[in-house]
Amino acid sequence: MATTAKKPPMSKDSLLPLLMGHVLAHGLGQASLRPLAKAAGTSDRMLIYHFGSKEALIADLLTHIAGVYAAMLDAALAASPRPGNRAELLAGLLAQNGDPAMQPFQMLWWEIVAGSARDLPGFRAAAQAMVTKLLGWLEAQMPAGEPDPAGGARFLLTAIEGAAMLAAVGHPDTAQDGLLAGGLLQA
Repeated sequence: MATTAKKPPMSKDSLLPLLMGHVLAHGLGQASLRPLAKAAGTSDRMLIYHFGSKEALIADLLTHIAGVYAAMLDAALAASPRPGNRAELLAGLLAQNGDPAMQPFQMLWWEIVAGSARDLPGFRAAAQAMVTKLLGWLEAQMPAGEPDPAGGARFLLTAIEGAAMLAAVGHPDTAQDGLLAGGLLQA
């Protein structure tokens, strides 16, 4: 007699990776409860049971995605020696952001930025939380001896976001040339 393996009980922790895969593949525009539930192999009612509301689900999901993104950056940066200056850190981060594995995260980020600019419910709070988390992460990555880690993190985030925006609109060379001209990258 064959026995069937029991599925582990669903929880937020088991649902978030499934939901993340769906959102990275299809964006937040397809983040209504039914498609999310289908992607997770459950019902929309079970999602509400586990997360409380759609808004809480999206907030938890975006926090989870930001954590995965940061872990991917950590893993990539751990493979190299700690940067000696801001320019080296910036070059490493820009190279990592150009990795095809990071593109779904970048596309989702621009969707969040657009939603925040349009003042869509929940988007501004999610974007603010993600930027705050990213600033903390960047501050921890600053080169040893950095005189102003918080200011350096803000400076680099501004450069990274500007370069990413220019690349997203088809001007990666403009971003590269601008960073070179400003001394933020070395030829």
